[in-house]
Amino acid sequence: MVNINALGIIFPNTYDSLVPQLVQHRTMASVPFGGRYRMIDFTLSGMANAGIENVTVIAKKNYHSLMDHLGSGREWDLARKRGGLNIVPPFAQNNVNVYHGRVEALSSILDFLGNQKEKYVLISDCNVAHDLDFAALIDAHVKSGANVTMVYERCEIPETVKTENYTLALDDNGKVTQIRTNDYRNGVQNLSMNIIVMDREELIIMVKDAMVRNYVYLERDVLANSLNILDVQGYEYSGYRARICSMKSYFDENLRLIDKENMHALFPEERPVYTKVRDEAPVRYAMDCKVKHSLLADGCIIEGEVENCVLFRGVKISKGAVVKNCVLMQGTIIEPNVHIEYVTTDKNVTVTDGKHLEGTDSFPVYIEKGTVV
Repeated sequence: MVNINALGIIFPNTYDSLVPQLVQHRTMASVPFGGRYRMIDFTLSGMANAGIENVTVIAKKNYHSLMDHLGSGREWDLARKRGGLNIVPPFAQNNVNVYHGRVEALSSILDFLGNQKEKYVLISDCNVAHDLDFAALIDAHVKSGANVTMVYERCEIPETVKTENYTLALDDNGKVTQIRTNDYRNGVQNLSMNIIVMDREELIIMVKDAMVRNYVYLERDVLANSLNILDVQGYEYSGYRARICSMKSYFDENLRLIDKENMHALFPEERPVYTKVRDEAPVRYAMDCKVKHSLLADGCIIEGEVENCVLFRGVKISKGAVVKNCVLMQGTIIEPNVHIEYVTTDKNVTVTDGKHLEGTDSFPVYIEKGTVV
């Protein structure tokens, strides 16, 4: 499927503040998830599966890990002479600065947008892993004749995003009548997924007009104040999603993928999720190891006991070690006779011989990157 009428724009840093421990050396987009993926893989793969061949990533800070992961975009079929993957770091040009909101970020690439041929623009953040069919979204936007289409889900607002959310009020025809900022109400709401489709030339005019008025945020400052003159439609997403909005949600959403139904819902065969390829050996299980109800990535070496865990690439569980209810990122080494429960480790953590670490279900322990415990 090829959809040459749309280009993609991804914001990798928007929700960094929700997981400060994980983004000390990376962006939200490059946070590891699900054993072998990064958060940006879901958005980028969705665009690739829809046939979008022109994708721009507007980085803000801590983007070295992101650039290393994306490379030339070959895994997503975005290594192209025309279009393809375009990463825009801050200060790449005189007019590309550290942005605060989408208006400022988009204003830095107005010349680029003006030179593109695609009619529509698909804008997205990277804090939600999902299986949204972008082709169907763009098709629905075109058929509706709307100026803007905003994707939302029906759910309760997580407590940790009570101060960083947009909710939509809709009429009987699906038109957005109100965009609420920092909605604090309880109960099920129309919570925005921060995915927008609109006409490219309209976006350029909108951003130029917003900059004159010193606006910063696209949804709050521009769209919310223009609902009387713009046709803004809502598009409901009801599929599986993993919203990362706190360290606890990161821990929980990883462990949810141990359930096969959740795994198949997030990774359907018809819309595969691509990621950076690493040629590693399959998991090696020692003769007397014990593994129960866990998700293990390639390159792991299991000699001890593992239960209800997600282990990323290259994790080693030594003989005599017991690991339960844990999320261990790439390169974590658990030495002999260690007992850990409810622990999240960042990359290249080593827990030395005989240690006992235990968090709780409501407060998992986090160990930062490169730490030796």
